[in-house]
Amino acid sequence: MPGHVFGRSTKGSLPVAELGDGCYIIDSTGKRYLDGSGGAAVSCLGHSDPDVRAALHAQLDRLAFAHTGFFTSDAAESLADSLVAHAPEGIERVYLVSGGSEAVEAAIKLARQYFLEIGQPRRHRVIARRQSYHGNTLGALAAGGNEWRRAQFAPLLVETSHIAPCYEYRDRQEGETVEAYGLRVADELEAEILRLGPETVMAFIAEPVVGATAGALPAVPGYFRRIREICDRHGVLLILDEVMCGMGRTGHLFACEEDGIAPDMITIAKGLGAGYQPVGALLASGRIHDAIAGGSGFFQHGHTYMGHPMAAAAANAVLGAILGRRLLPRVREQGAKLQAALDDELGQHPHVGDIRGRGLFRGVEIVADRETKAPFDPARGIHRKVKALAFEAGLICYPMGGTIDGQRGDHVLLAPPFIIEDGQIDELVAKLSSAIRGAVAA
Repeated sequence: MPGHVFGRSTKGSLPVAELGDGCYIIDSTGKRYLDGSGGAAVSCLGHSDPDVRAALHAQLDRLAFAHTGFFTSDAAESLADSLVAHAPEGIERVYLVSGGSEAVEAAIKLARQYFLEIGQPRRHRVIARRQSYHGNTLGALAAGGNEWRRAQFAPLLVETSHIAPCYEYRDRQEGETVEAYGLRVADELEAEILRLGPETVMAFIAEPVVGATAGALPAVPGYFRRIREICDRHGVLLILDEVMCGMGRTGHLFACEEDGIAPDMITIAKGLGAGYQPVGALLASGRIHDAIAGGSGFFQHGHTYMGHPMAAAAANAVLGAILGRRLLPRVREQGAKLQAALDDELGQHPHVGDIRGRGLFRGVEIVADRETKAPFDPARGIHRKVKALAFEAGLICYPMGGTIDGQRGDHVLLAPPFIIEDGQIDELVAKLSSAIRGAVAA
């Protein structure tokens, strides 16, 4: 369909999404697509939730917009109260924005201002992990560790240190226990802090379960507890990026609950609005907020649409659905079924190396050789072929390349709606399996 939209790609044309029906999107020709990835882990309630739609209608009838330089709103206040009531210990404030990149950008700037307010102006460095992704604004992109995304913009990015990811499938050594491996890679953070000088480091940022760039890659037990200890020892803020893995996606409202830690800041988005409105949030500890309140009294940051009443109303309804309908245990239950179905269908596939994840957040790593874990030649574009074949069959999934180092490796990310039924899990796995077979045979 010709038009003037500047899309993600200038090649080819896309079908027109016409209707949403639960876990399906229907295009203008009537073709149905099972949304096996929730777009990009966004549509946790599916595409036609009546309660969220009703909440948006009700808010629109009352108030669509009021600038936060002048007003707050009942919707924003209620959302913040609900998030804090269920947040990890110490989290007391919510800064509402329009998406994940904005939330990460705000977290980095708040970390810097916090140290200025408490009289530690030398702290400005951020440490992150290779194969992480934290957003596409310049600050968030600089923090991210995906080289393919960073490369052409490198001259514009602030220097950031990147340590190893927690990638057990590829990096745990022969004879090394899972716990020992986790501590070894976590200790890279302390080594980097000491190399840079602890007085210059302000924050470490990480995804509890790495999403787009590594394919639902969870940390091993004990890893984040050691990370928390290291940050505390050196006065470094711990920022957890739960933009993709948070808001119930792993079976817990906040993914870090499973790791048994509380960060200083958490970024959330995607599942917070479930696609019904663009919304994100930065959650911060009371200690950070109090430093600003007791100092300048003003966070030197902001966006026009932050705290938007319509977005907050949608997020309130989504959060109410997740908690009120007991969707968190359902995510764990359906996630276990999805893992079992993937294991049954692909667990012994000669070109599937690892099937991993938590809850309804699963990744399938595709390899050229199952025994050696060797990846396919990137020139073959296996992930692109899987995406195209799956889409042709009526399945939306989220494949990416560069899983290992930004260049080599292929994976498929799965993040279906929390309402997915058993029969739809079977449909998802069957169509994905067929797409993988077709891609590796091409």
